[in-house]
Amino acid sequence: MLEDCQDARERWGGVSELIDRWLKSRQQLIVQYCGLANSPDFSQPEALYEQLASLCEQLLDYSSAGHFEVYEQLMNEALEFDDGGIEVANRVYPKISKTTQEMLAFNDLLEVSEQTEEDMRAMYARVSRLGEIMEERFELEDLLIENLHNAHSDQVA
Repeated sequence: MLEDCQDARERWGGVSELIDRWLKSRQQLIVQYCGLANSPDFSQPEALYEQLASLCEQLLDYSSAGHFEVYEQLMNEALEFDDGGIEVANRVYPKISKTTQEMLAFNDLLEVSEQTEEDMRAMYARVSRLGEIMEERFELEDLLIENLHNAHSDQVA
């Protein structure tokens, strides 16, 4: 039994650290979003464009880490423990993928935007919706973490 516990800790202990780093990245993303969402100065469209581009870069980095690092580890853990986590993941992943597509669409729209006051006003009109998408995604990710990782934390510890 002790060997099983040590094996689980070796196998899944790093997942907690990965999730912790990822959640810190999420926090930074939220801070950046909130700073951006507060009363933009449309008289400086180039600066606004740079802020939006920086947000998009961080958003895409965060999303990529989720898809290519965190979700993979969570799925491996769900497969190992085989306690219903796979079913949760199969319900949640398509919803997360939809938010990814919406985030990519926002990024793509920014890339074709001009650094003009008119285009920046149009982009900022979409920033609120981006916040809603982010909030939905974070709730779904938290559901995955709770059901695919935290449910096993006592067995890993």
